[in-house]
Amino acid sequence: MRELQSPRDRLGRPLRDLRISVMDRCNFRCPYCMPQHTFHEGYRFLKSTERLSFDEIIRLARLAATLGVRKLRITGGEPLLRPNLTDLVGDLSTLRGIEDVALTTNGMLLAKYATELKAAGLTRITVSLDSLDPEVFAKMSGGFGGVDEVLTGIEAARLAGLAPIKVNAVIQRGVNDHTALQLVERFRGIGVIVRFIEYMDVGNRNEWKAERVVPSRELAAAIAARWPMTPRERNYHGEVAERYAFDDGEGEIGFISSVSQPFCSDCSRARLSSDGTLYTCLFATLGTDLRAPLRAGASDEELLDLLRGIWRRRDDRYSERRGALAEAGRKVEMFHIGG
Repeated sequence: MRELQSPRDRLGRPLRDLRISVMDRCNFRCPYCMPQHTFHEGYRFLKSTERLSFDEIIRLARLAATLGVRKLRITGGEPLLRPNLTDLVGDLSTLRGIEDVALTTNGMLLAKYATELKAAGLTRITVSLDSLDPEVFAKMSGGFGGVDEVLTGIEAARLAGLAPIKVNAVIQRGVNDHTALQLVERFRGIGVIVRFIEYMDVGNRNEWKAERVVPSRELAAAIAARWPMTPRERNYHGEVAERYAFDDGEGEIGFISSVSQPFCSDCSRARLSSDGTLYTCLFATLGTDLRAPLRAGASDEELLDLLRGIWRRRDDRYSERRGALAEAGRKVEMFHIGG
C-alpha cells in the first residue's frame, strides 16, 4: 500500500505515535489506576474474543503507518499477561515505516521475557516503579508484587540489551514524594533513566486532588540540590518529557508535567484500547469503535478513511483546559488505554 500524507488535526498536529493496549487485565491493583475495591475477583474483564487479535492489531498498525505513525508502544493493563506477546512484537517491528517499537510494563514478568522481547525486535522498554520503599510500593501496587521482582526484571532488560530503559514514577504528595530521591540514587550511572510524572486525573476512580500533585519544578529543585543537573534539548518534536543531564556525567532524568506545564500543543499520540476503540486523548470521554468495522469486512481504504477522519476532527487539549473540562463527562480508564 502506498504511503499517504499524514493527516493533521484541527490544531495542526500530525499523527506520529500509536499506543496499543493488548490487555485490560493487570497483576497489580494500583489505587490511581485499578483500585482493589472496584477491580475485585468478581470484576468482569474482556473475554479473549472481545480483545483485538494480533492480526487485527497488525493490520491497524500497518494502516496507521501509512498515515504517518512512526512509533508504536505496547501497553495494558499489563501487556506481558497477553500470551505470545513476543510474536506481536516481532510482526510490528517489521512493518514498513515503523521506526520504533516500545513497551510499558510494571516489570513483574520482565525477567521471564526480556531476552525474548529483545530478540523479537523490541527497541525500548519503560518500567512503572513508583517507589523503592517496600511499604510504599505495596501501598501503591495494591499489595501485589514486590520491589525485588521489579528490580530483577530491570536488570534482566539491561543484560538483554534493551536500551534505553526508562523507569516511570507517578509522584503523589504525602504518598511517595519522600522516596523520589531514592529512585534517582538507585539508577544514576547505570544507563536507566528515571522519569517523574505528575499525578494526573486519568479515569474516574483515582480520587484525584490537585493538592496531591507535586509540580515537576519542585521535585527538580530538590534533585538538583543534591545532584546538579543541566537541561537538555528534546530528542524530537513532541517529546513529552523535559530532560536534564547530571553535571557529573552519571546519566539523565526526565519530568512529565501534564498538570503544571501541559504539552497538548505538541501531542501526536493516538491510543488503541484492547477492545479496539481508538481514543485521541489520554483523558478522552469518547472513542471510535474499530473492532466492528474490522470484523464486518471493511476494506483497507475504508479503514484508512475512518482513521483519517478521526484524526482530522481531533481538537483535544484536556490538560490545557483541565479546570473547564473536569466535569465534562466520564473519562476512559487508564487500564483500557495505558498511560
